Amino acid sequence: MKIGIIGAGNIGGNLTRRLTALGHEVAVANSRGPASLKALAEETGATPVTAAEAARGASVVIVTVPLKAVPDLPARLFEDAAEGFAVIDTNNYYPRQRDGRISGIEDEGLTESRWTEQQVGHPVVKAFNGTYAQDLLDRPRPAGDPERIAVPVAGDDQAAKKTVRALIDELGFDTVDAGGLDDSWRQQPGTPVYGLRAGVAAVTEALAQASPNRPADFRFED
Repeated sequence: MKIGIIGAGNIGGNLTRRLTALGHEVAVANSRGPASLKALAEETGATPVTAAEAARGASVVIVTVPLKAVPDLPARLFEDAAEGFAVIDTNNYYPRQRDGRISGIEDEGLTESRWTEQQVGHPVVKAFNGTYAQDLLDRPRPAGDPERIAVPVAGDDQAAKKTVRALIDELGFDTVDAGGLDDSWRQQPGTPVYGLRAGVAAVTEALAQASPNRPADFRFED
């Protein structure tokens, strides 16, 4: 499968490592340009590209950049993506620590991924936002292993969600359907499932225990 990854930080870099190891054809981009990705490309065999080129021919595009940088992604980003492609959004809103105030989230009450979807102009599937990057390398387990971690997955496009869940399974993790994007607050920072290393039953329970009230640490205050 052709996969485009936009963002080569901790999550993007380790997804590049895992997905190339699984035999996928990966194109990876970051804000500093292809030359800055030489070491990662040599390590993994991924193709370093510009952000504008990352989705070309891709069946899955992973957007894993700081939330504040999402509006700066290239226009017509997905113009040359494969038919029926899925977009994975791994992002979180950190208003105090990194992103500043985003009015759509603060004033309109949009979930982080609903806001991201509006910025990129294509349905997204929220996944990996509460996953520790190192776990992508260290914690994969075969199906049925009692230590297999489950990842919550939220999205409105059922076909895209099916594609994403199958890819996560291939990466060595179970998944839990966390509902649509308007339900994705259940896996945002500060919720019980965020950062939880547990199986399907515990992740399902944690999603049910979430409160829609955003914790103070994850709200912008002057």
